[in-house]
Amino acid sequence: MGIILWIIFGGLVGWIASMIMKTNAQQGIILNIVVGIVGAVLGGWIMSLLGEGGVGGFNLYSFLVALGGAIVLIWIVRLIKGSK
Repeated sequence: MGIILWIIFGGLVGWIASMIMKTNAQQGIILNIVVGIVGAVLGGWIMSLLGEGGVGGFNLYSFLVALGGAIVLIWIVRLIKGSK
């Protein structure tokens, strides 16, 4: 994917993950993009440990992998910060 698609994909994934984890009010668009992109990398890494493919394009499978990674990322940050 090109850089523009990564930004769009990351923003969408980060926004949905922040709504699921109820952190949307604390995050702006830039943080949503960062969470989405880092979540996609994390989700791809987790899936590779399970023997599956990671994020490979703008499709439903990649979206779900990235969303799972973004949710795990937000969860890890909450554990580190000690918030609910």
